[in-house]
Amino acid sequence: MWETILTSLAPSIGKASILSFFKDSIISRVENGEMVVAVPTQISCDFIRTRFDVKIYQAAREIDPSINNLIFEVKGILADQEHPNKVDLKLFRELEGGGKSARKAPNKQELILEEGMRSKMFNPDYTLHSFIPGQENRLAHAACMAVANKPGGIYNPLFLYGGTGRGKTHLLQGVGHELLRHHPGKNVVYMTSEKFMNEIVDAIGKKHTKTFKEKYRKVDCLIVDDIQFFGNKASTQQEFFHTFNELYDAGKQIVLSSDKAPNDLDGLEERLKSRFNMGMVVEVQLPDYETRLAILNSMCTEEQVLVDPEVLKFIAFNVKTNIRDLEGVLKNAIAEAQLMQTTPTIKSVAASIRRCCSETDFDSLNVDSGNKILIVRNSEDVIDIVAQYYKLTRSDLIGDDRRKEFMIPRQICMYLIREILEYSYETIGEAFSGRNHTTVLHACNKIISEMSADSRITRDINALKKEIGL
Repeated sequence: MWETILTSLAPSIGKASILSFFKDSIISRVENGEMVVAVPTQISCDFIRTRFDVKIYQAAREIDPSINNLIFEVKGILADQEHPNKVDLKLFRELEGGGKSARKAPNKQELILEEGMRSKMFNPDYTLHSFIPGQENRLAHAACMAVANKPGGIYNPLFLYGGTGRGKTHLLQGVGHELLRHHPGKNVVYMTSEKFMNEIVDAIGKKHTKTFKEKYRKVDCLIVDDIQFFGNKASTQQEFFHTFNELYDAGKQIVLSSDKAPNDLDGLEERLKSRFNMGMVVEVQLPDYETRLAILNSMCTEEQVLVDPEVLKFIAFNVKTNIRDLEGVLKNAIAEAQLMQTTPTIKSVAASIRRCCSETDFDSLNVDSGNKILIVRNSEDVIDIVAQYYKLTRSDLIGDDRRKEFMIPRQICMYLIREILEYSYETIGEAFSGRNHTTVLHACNKIISEMSADSRITRDINALKKEIGL
């Protein structure tokens, strides 16, 4: 039964996840409408429960409609002991895809298109489906999907802007991938602004400007990355202006990226700024805590490695600069652990963060002589600190008792989780016995309003922040 379930889910779960997290797993029992899945480690248990429980439950009910509850448990003995019901991983080793090893990028760096046109090769990992948008970048992601599905429509041009390491290049190349998937006959060109400038200089030097103009005005979708480098380049801006007009008037799609919004770009002609503002202008923002954690979990799945969830939470909480730093810290920690034949720990990761992220500030708990790490890594940590401060139990804090001595600490706790960890209202509600997001929103707003009127609440919150290490 377990092999049947996993086989049916393999296309959506992926080879990497099955081989990494379902190893030595079994269905330990099915009785009284309850199916219990056992795995050998807590890491695998947490990962499967948080990411695949709904899919597994639905697949199980298709086989046995009497199943109405799914439970996961850890049985360490499974790692060492043979069991007749263990899933046979040989069934999944030959699956297509599921890991980076199955999707290696070609060695060539350029695509030669019709009539000698060149386009920088798309990174096979940069697809819209692999981009994790989070709440803060759903608009940017949705706009890219819309452009890929209907190029030359109302989102033309599409202009993405934001600081370094936020995923702009990922989104731009994702548009190219998705557009070619829907329209394989389209002529899609992706290039950096530097490449475009070099071609213009070369065309002027060789007196081939007419050929250049004819070439790039025949594309169906032109994607140019880092457009800010056109600043103060008069010849480049002039040629791009005419190319832009020709493509736009012909209903061809244009997608651009920059580090600033069009109106804030230095050294750019007003007529170009005006055209960049004609379509959809979207900021690509820094990911919040939950999105950073999702990115790290996705990386672990892609790399087929197991990392303690607490270590991932620590990285996500502390590395807020950009996605490149986030990925760099995790890759560095994994590589170091493999070389030393150990596993990444909070202490080893803290050292990696110091080396890789100069802007990261550590303020709080001394774990040993000179290594400081933040005491709060998740909502459970905040709940424990608030409960201890008010001399309550965890159940008092997350329970349903509406007496004032429980309600105010509960609301303060929700407020602190929101402010410090940047959790969504839905996620905070789940930590408090499944309350809905409106309840959490009301609690946070109430504390904010009462802080100015009630000095005791302000005093308590300041004291709690000091306990937390802020």
